[in-house]
Amino acid sequence: MAEILKRNKALAVNPLKASQPMGATLAFLGINRAIPMLHGSQGCSAFGKVFFVRHFREPIPLQTTAMDQVSTVMNADENVIEGLRAVAEKSSPALIGLPTTGLSEMQGTDIKRLVKQFYAAYPEFAHIHVVPVNTPDFIGCLESGYALAVKAVIETLLSASAPSTASGGGLGRGTVGRRHKQVNVLAGSFLTPGDIEHVVELIEAFGLRPLVLPDIADSLDGHLSEMETSPLTLGGTPVSEICSMGDSVATLVLGNSLFNAADVLKELTGVPDYRFDCMMGLDAVDSFVAKLAKISGKPVPSKIERQRAQLQDAMVDSHFMLGFARVAIAADPDLLFGFARLVTEMGCEVVAAVAPARANILQSVCAAQVAIGDLEDLEIAAKAHGAQLIISNSHAAETARRLEIPLLRAGFPQYDLIGGYQRLWVGYRGTRQTLFDLANMMVEHGCHEIEPYVSVYRRVKGNGGRDETSAAVG
Repeated sequence: MAEILKRNKALAVNPLKASQPMGATLAFLGINRAIPMLHGSQGCSAFGKVFFVRHFREPIPLQTTAMDQVSTVMNADENVIEGLRAVAEKSSPALIGLPTTGLSEMQGTDIKRLVKQFYAAYPEFAHIHVVPVNTPDFIGCLESGYALAVKAVIETLLSASAPSTASGGGLGRGTVGRRHKQVNVLAGSFLTPGDIEHVVELIEAFGLRPLVLPDIADSLDGHLSEMETSPLTLGGTPVSEICSMGDSVATLVLGNSLFNAADVLKELTGVPDYRFDCMMGLDAVDSFVAKLAKISGKPVPSKIERQRAQLQDAMVDSHFMLGFARVAIAADPDLLFGFARLVTEMGCEVVAAVAPARANILQSVCAAQVAIGDLEDLEIAAKAHGAQLIISNSHAAETARRLEIPLLRAGFPQYDLIGGYQRLWVGYRGTRQTLFDLANMMVEHGCHEIEPYVSVYRRVKGNGGRDETSAAVG
């Protein structure tokens, strides 16, 4: 069990974390015809939008209630109600995500009460789902905000869609197993669009139909569409599909951060679930594939068996370079756990592990200590323990340059790597490529190389230009 080191300074010197409102925004961007509207100042939305645009290299639909000095001091309730009206009237979305920010949280806004007031004032918009979620940015991180938004979506849509009792004993709509091939997938924030696409392929290989929430692989995968611009998300999980989650045969929960959301879904629908802390590494993927075989009642397809054999071969090929390598990792808790587990299984030692916020999974990270901190903490620990490689987002590029060690870019944001948002990390295929990349970085930087032998009797030039024998140590 890892020792959790508390934050020991009053400020972030080199920030690692992205805020909870950004995490909630990311979750809402994975729902079809949705738009997030942050309750805060314009700056709260503007800076977050910059990160999303630079990471995904796509236009991002995002609105704000635009709190100013007067509304901050006096009252910003009207900003929310009129903001919802304007968005509903102009864009007619299927869903409006309403995360709070640090400014509105410090004001003490009751965001759920304001949603009720909006429906009372404008009953003509009763068909538009508004999902309020409290996500103050002075606590938590992107991962926790994302998880809170997913939980709020489940509570809002399933509770509102049908209060009647389901056959599974829950309160949600539908009959468990009525759609005998449908499988719910709660996708954690550590999954990229490329990851989710691969997870969908694995599930479909067993003859099942995945219902992914949220599905950023369908909305943020970087595809061109006939529409040049749109005020709403293009692609993602349809609201009608979310309301049918109670009809599924099972739920697959990917990421420890979504376990609370999974508890709510199971309580509302009665659908049984299977939970996975990560999707990287041979054992983790084996467990996932075994559950798919159990749910579907079908044997593992030969294509997937071959991918497993390819990963095994990659493990043999790369263990010479990765064995005893000293690795430093800084990431959100789920991603940190996954990478630490993967490199430890390959014989590496995690000499520095940093997370931006506390989470239950951190105690299970394969490291002696996990610090709650920033990239300065990572740099100090990595330097003290002689780290040979760093795994983190693009903000760690300067840290890696100063330490003169390679950086594997992973997580959010990746603004200096084209296609980083689409990278496949999970499954047999993703794990295989990750091992190749790590091993190549170690080789490129001369790690584990045998130093050339220089004889003490090497030939040197004498003063007269003649070859002489020297016994000097080379």
